[in-house]
Amino acid sequence: MTGGPLVLIEPYADRLGGHHQRTLVALAQARPSSLVIAPNGIARDAVTALRGAGARLVTAPTGRLATVLLGASRLAAGLSTIGPRVFCSRRWPRRLRRLPHQVTLVARCLTEASVLRTARHLEPRADAVVILTASEALHGAAALLGGQPHLRFVHEQVTTEDAAVRLLGQLTRRGEGRTVAVYPTQAVADQFAAAFPELPGVVRAFAVDDGRRLTAAEREGGRAAFDIPAAEAVVCLMGGWWPYKDIATVDAALTRLTEPLHLVVTGQPLDSAVLERWRDLPHLHLHLVVGPVAESVLRLVYGAADAALVARHPGVGKESGLVMDAARLGVPLIVSDHDPHLTARLRGQPWALTFPAGDPDSLADALHAVIRQPPAQPGPEAPGLLGMWTAAEQADFLARTFASLRTKESRC
Repeated sequence: MTGGPLVLIEPYADRLGGHHQRTLVALAQARPSSLVIAPNGIARDAVTALRGAGARLVTAPTGRLATVLLGASRLAAGLSTIGPRVFCSRRWPRRLRRLPHQVTLVARCLTEASVLRTARHLEPRADAVVILTASEALHGAAALLGGQPHLRFVHEQVTTEDAAVRLLGQLTRRGEGRTVAVYPTQAVADQFAAAFPELPGVVRAFAVDDGRRLTAAEREGGRAAFDIPAAEAVVCLMGGWWPYKDIATVDAALTRLTEPLHLVVTGQPLDSAVLERWRDLPHLHLHLVVGPVAESVLRLVYGAADAALVARHPGVGKESGLVMDAARLGVPLIVSDHDPHLTARLRGQPWALTFPAGDPDSLADALHAVIRQPPAQPGPEAPGLLGMWTAAEQADFLARTFASLRTKESRC
C-alpha cells in the first residue's frame, strides 16, 4: 500500500554513492512527497534522484531554535577537531584523549535536535520521522531537545559515553521513551541493550531491495570498462579500508595466489603502500577506481566481478552494505565468518563462499575456487534471505512503528 509522506533525515546524504544514500533515495521513491532533511548537504546524484521522486529537500534549519541548535553543533564539532591535536600525546590521561570523541557525541546530538525541530515545523503530520544514520549516544537528549518523537537507525557503536556525557544522558533519560532505536543486526541490538536498557528498540535490516539487479549489458559493460576478457576471473574489493575491515588477511591471501586473478579495488581511504605491493604480485592484475564514486560506477564494478570479497575482523556485527549490495544486485560472495548470524544465513548457499576470519590460507583457497569455477549468481530470493525488504515494505514498517510510538506517547 502507499501511505503518506515520511520525514527522512540523513546526515550522510552528502557522501557520494553507498549504503546510506541508496536507502534514502529508495524510501523517498516509495513515499512520494516525502521530506528529506540533510544538514550536511546532498550529493548531486542523490539530488537528481530525490527530485525525480518528488521529495522536498531541506539542507538548512527552519526556526530560531533549530538554527541555534545547529550553530551550537557546529561550534562543538569545530572544538572536537582541535582536540586530537591538543591531546594526541599518550602522556595525557585517557579521559582527556577521549574528550574530543565525547564532544563529537554532543555535536551529533545537537544536529539531530536541530533537524528534528525542523521536521516538527515543516511536516507535523508525517507518517514517520526517521533519522537514517543516528548517533550511538544521547538518544533521549536528541528527542527532548528536538521536541519530536522519532525512529533512529543506530548502525554501530564507534565510541561510548564517558562520565560527563553519561550524566547528560541520565538527565535526559525520559526522552528515550519518545524514540525507538532500529538496529540493523541482532549483534548491534545486543550491544546497545547492555548500554541503554531502557531504550526501546527493534531489529530490522537497513538496506532495502530496490529490485535493480545487474543486467547482462551492465555485466558486459563492466568487463569492457576494465578491458577484462570474459573468460578471466574477477573479484571486486569495495569500499574504504576502515579499521573493521581485515585488509591484512586479504594482503596475505593474495601473495598465495598461484593462478591469475583480476582484482578491482574501489573506495576511500585506501593504503597506497599495500596497493603498490599488489601491483607487483605475479598472478594478480590490479584495477583501481579511486572512490568515492557514483552509483553508476559501482554497478559497473560489481558487473565486472565474478564475486565480491568481504573480509572483516572477528566479532564485527554491523550490517555490511557490501553483502547486501551483492545479494540485491546478483553478485556471488566471498565473505569471512566474522558474524555468526550472517554466516548462518549464508550457510549452504551456492553463491556464497565463506572462510574463517583472519585465515589467509582459507581465503586463498576460496579465491582459487572462484578462478577455476565462478559461483552461481544469487537469485531474486537472496535479499529476503538476508532480511532485506523492498523500499515500500520498509516504509510501511517505519510508519507502523512510528504510529505505535505516537500512540504510546499520547497515553503518557
